Amino acid sequence: MRRFSAEYLRRTREGMWADDRSALAPLELADRERIVDVGCGTGELSRVLSEESPARVLGVDRDPALLAAAPVETVVGDAAALPLRTGAADLVVCQALLVNLPDPGAALAEFARVSSELVAAVEPDNAAASVESTIPEEPRLASTLRERYVAGSRTDLTLGAVPGLFEEAGLSDVETRRYEFSRRVEPPYSPEELEAARRRATGTRLEADRRELLAGGFSEAEYERFREEWRAMGRAVAEEMADGSYRRTETIPFFVTVGRV
Repeated sequence: MRRFSAEYLRRTREGMWADDRSALAPLELADRERIVDVGCGTGELSRVLSEESPARVLGVDRDPALLAAAPVETVVGDAAALPLRTGAADLVVCQALLVNLPDPGAALAEFARVSSELVAAVEPDNAAASVESTIPEEPRLASTLRERYVAGSRTDLTLGAVPGLFEEAGLSDVETRRYEFSRRVEPPYSPEELEAARRRATGTRLEADRRELLAGGFSEAEYERFREEWRAMGRAVAEEMADGSYRRTETIPFFVTVGRV
């Protein structure tokens, strides 16, 4: 399972569910009493659950450092072996967790054990993401990066809707809704956005993803050529940020799948 920093989770999930929470309707949040948010990280979804439900929300994650920033009660635990009794909650939910697990079905079976009523998963289809940018080359380069990274990942980053996995876990009345999450970069730029531009210009981001990109089909020579293109694009981004003209929108489809125990 991949590990993420608190800063990465905050940056990549910032603004999610800010404007439209209708896709969460099947979770019946107003009627919940005990919710477990598995793989909660720093608690972005936990916060939304607390705002929408009178329930006691418990966050579970393997990383104690991430849990320190969560806004709810937390416990350290693994998704495939939750430290909770059978039927401990009436909703067990996760967000962007199953795509990072080598065996998402095992986690869902554990969710079904711990929940007395509902199980839900909010998962992205990263292959279907798209980028719009004031830098003409950026959408093409972002698409190539995403394609190679997805192909070289050790887990299924395209999971998205998972009704089949829910049914295999013994869940019924399975329903899926789509949610479009858009992340926008526009002036005034945050320190994190300026740092991300610097990492592009230096190629630091690609170095961190090198193993996946090579496993995804790049030869060493192709990787180096792509890296030079990526760095040039990063320098163009930095120049536009300097005069306040850079804008970027990345849209990622998430799928909210809900099943009944």
